Amino acid sequence: MDKLQQFAAGELDTLRQKGTFYRPRVLETEQKATVIVDGHEVITLSSNNYLGLTVHPRLREAAIKAIEKYGVGSGSVRTIAGTMSLHVELEEKLARFKHTEDSLTFQSGYATNLGVNSALLNPDDLIISDELNHASIIDGIRLNKTPRKVYPHKDMAGLRRVLEESRQADATKVMVVTDGVFSMDGDIAPLPEIVSLAEEFGAFVMVDDAHSSGVLGKNGRGSVSHFGLDGRVALQVGTLSKGIGALGGYVACSQDVKDLLMMRSRPVLFSTSHPPSVVATCIAAIDLLENDNSLVERLWENAHFFKRGLLQLGFNTGHSETPITPVIVGEGALAMKFSTRLFEEGVFAQGIVFPTVPDKCRVRTIVTALHTREELTKALNVFEKVGKELNII
Repeated sequence: MDKLQQFAAGELDTLRQKGTFYRPRVLETEQKATVIVDGHEVITLSSNNYLGLTVHPRLREAAIKAIEKYGVGSGSVRTIAGTMSLHVELEEKLARFKHTEDSLTFQSGYATNLGVNSALLNPDDLIISDELNHASIIDGIRLNKTPRKVYPHKDMAGLRRVLEESRQADATKVMVVTDGVFSMDGDIAPLPEIVSLAEEFGAFVMVDDAHSSGVLGKNGRGSVSHFGLDGRVALQVGTLSKGIGALGGYVACSQDVKDLLMMRSRPVLFSTSHPPSVVATCIAAIDLLENDNSLVERLWENAHFFKRGLLQLGFNTGHSETPITPVIVGEGALAMKFSTRLFEEGVFAQGIVFPTVPDKCRVRTIVTALHTREELTKALNVFEKVGKELNII
């Protein structure tokens, strides 16, 4: 056994001893509310398919037509020969949807956070970040040579202290970055206070709306729309793989920022652009959201129903304010056992342990607009049965 294999085997043995090792389950059907996973029919509460757009007829049709007209790939990076008319159309629609001058798409939300930070910030700048921001934000900061400071989660007094300290650092630019909705706890950032503080201290704001787009704001426009802050947030980052139902990421921003990112952002410069089918799907999704709010309304009706049910059963759901509702159990092995037993009883809700969450291990649930009341009631009954069995409630 070579050294690499020895290392991997040792690390895996440690995870198994802690009870936190698992293999990803395999989805065998389309991503609806009830699916076939690992050969079992289960109600899924682990999908980011908030609005059910992964299976929407209009999006399917758009993808098929794009393949027939443009083929299956773009064949190049954006800055050489890979910018198609579809890419331009999508970015124009995203900008109008987010009420910004322009937007730029990336291969993923993760790539967006890495690409934006590295291209726009320099060693004489400063990044100020919420301590519970998504891993992609953290990694983007780590890969950057820009100094950074972290403030306690949603602590506006703490943010003010850091901003006051930043004046002493004499940074050229100061960026405050936060998730719009925090992906593990489902709570919403106090964006009005963050924006006001940033403006007071001459900083600008970047918000990651990965779990806000399609969920918060008018017709699912995100946290900036939710709080009526159009024009006051410099960078709105999001994904096209959750509420939008397809694949990719984007930043909604000014025309100048978009042009600079096109010239300097490494994920744009060195990755092939989205295939036509994906772009056309995203265009159809934005068109749908702009003209129909019923899916967003149904999502929230389901979220309120399921959240109330968990609370009435006595589960600890933390500070959730959105369709992301954690069921916090504490210890990692218990979280994974809880998830396994739920699956055996017909509910797929993935256990979340270190390093995704540093403590307060949990099963994370996400309801969608596709869930029926009968499916959610059945899921609650399973949670009650297993929760009592494992002495969680």
